[in-house]
Amino acid sequence: MRVVAIDGPAGAGKSTVARALASRLGVQYLDTGAMYRAVTWAALHAGVDLHDEDAVADIAEKSSIDVGLDSVTVDGHDVTVVIRGAEVTSGVSIVAAQSRVRAEMRRRQRVWGEDRGGGVIEGRDIGTVVFPDAIAKLFLTASPRIRAERRVAESGGDVDAVERSIVDRDRLDSTRADSPLAESSDSIVIDTSHRTIDEVVTSILALLETKS
Repeated sequence: MRVVAIDGPAGAGKSTVARALASRLGVQYLDTGAMYRAVTWAALHAGVDLHDEDAVADIAEKSSIDVGLDSVTVDGHDVTVVIRGAEVTSGVSIVAAQSRVRAEMRRRQRVWGEDRGGGVIEGRDIGTVVFPDAIAKLFLTASPRIRAERRVAESGGDVDAVERSIVDRDRLDSTRADSPLAESSDSIVIDTSHRTIDEVVTSILALLETKS
């Protein structure tokens, strides 16, 4: 199984880079963050308190979640757009910190990779926990300000407020007890702050050539 693992904080360009890289390689791509967002939406939709870990985990284990290239569905509901909204965004770190939820999502992610013989998979614990034997482990990062400016360019909002939100998200993701956001000891760190997507993808392709 040939997995390219791409980890990093919110707004570092993981999804854009991973999608472009998968296209260049001719393999499939999985956005694992969308899976946690889907669970968060499902819990909110069911009126469940996001801090009720057992109730949220029950939803995670029972829901049918499909994350495609351009769409996300939960139990047949198209949630592609709504999972990127403010309500889900503000709650996803709470859900993603819960051990039973993470265990279920990791199980599904491994099944996805096994079924396809690999692919480009991005998230926050792919190289460290989900696929520690990935053929390449990349950790993308960028300054909080740059990441905030990117988010505002995509979705609007106030840069200062978005930057504060990103810093808070980084803190929650990196300090959670289960699978915190972290670089693996053998990951290649790429700062995307002042690099184009094409430059980042080209550098990753060159790295993969040395591993083939």
